[in-house]
Amino acid sequence: MNPLLLIPPAIAFTSTFIITKKWIPIAHRIGMVGMDMNKPTKPKVAEMGGIPLLAGILGGILSYVGINTFILNQVSINLPLFALTTTILIIAFVGFIDDILGWKIGLKQWQKPLLTLPAALPMMVANLGKSTASLPLIGNVDFGLLYPFLIVPIGVVGASNGFNMLAGYNGLEAGMGCIIIATMSLVAYYTGNSWIAMIGLITFMTLIAFLYFNWYPAKIFPGNAFTYMIGAIMACMAILGNMEKLALILFIPYYMDFIFGSRGRMKIEAFGKVNEDWSLDKPYHKICDVAHLAIVIIKKIKGKAYEKDVTISIILFEIIIAIISVKLYI
Repeated sequence: MNPLLLIPPAIAFTSTFIITKKWIPIAHRIGMVGMDMNKPTKPKVAEMGGIPLLAGILGGILSYVGINTFILNQVSINLPLFALTTTILIIAFVGFIDDILGWKIGLKQWQKPLLTLPAALPMMVANLGKSTASLPLIGNVDFGLLYPFLIVPIGVVGASNGFNMLAGYNGLEAGMGCIIIATMSLVAYYTGNSWIAMIGLITFMTLIAFLYFNWYPAKIFPGNAFTYMIGAIMACMAILGNMEKLALILFIPYYMDFIFGSRGRMKIEAFGKVNEDWSLDKPYHKICDVAHLAIVIIKKIKGKAYEKDVTISIILFEIIIAIISVKLYI
């Protein structure tokens, strides 16, 4: 491995860490804060964590493009890298609008997929990915033009909005992102797509840097721009590396969350019912979120469930899925 390839992930980590640290007090000064609903004191926490994340990811990817262009002479991968970068910028812009205006104008759940659809355009027009896929009981199927014009937008929109669903607990979004991105990067490297693994490594390092400030008790919240971006990157990695089946397996907790959420007609909150001793109970009679299921299970095991317990249990569940998926895929 060329030691120069250590530079992009290092830039990604350092940029995210420094900008996150500086953004937190700025967010408090300008009133860009939200209440931490899983704590009885409801402390105000900085929002829009997508700002430092975007800076770190762009810094890492653009430095990687520079190394490929001027040193490694691997310009053939610049097109997909720029398509990915454009997708990230579009989805981040949509996410920032959602973060700033979504709660004011009351965006409905069905409106958000429509807003994120333009982010799929760069991957569509560049016609990236393989149109042939292996389907259970059917075998290899060539989707032809249906792949860039149907499968790709469904993947980008579905992943960005899906990753936005399982949220609301300190460290959960960034922690889940770390596990999924790391798994996809490992598989990409193992299957000979080292440049896709580098995209994952850059993203992973930004998530680790952000998680330092987002872990319990959180000093900053991710926000929609954050979750949209990470979901879109997962989709793009799956498309570029022909890892669609792997991504589908890794998203099992999010399918579960959708099913539970549909019981409350998607109008429920993922937050727990907070007690004075900081423990959590499920807020509804039914289980309407994966986090609520985690609360129920933890209470049966430990007697009480706390926010950190919920986050760790869901991440551990994802780690088990990741281990199984890697063995199945590799």
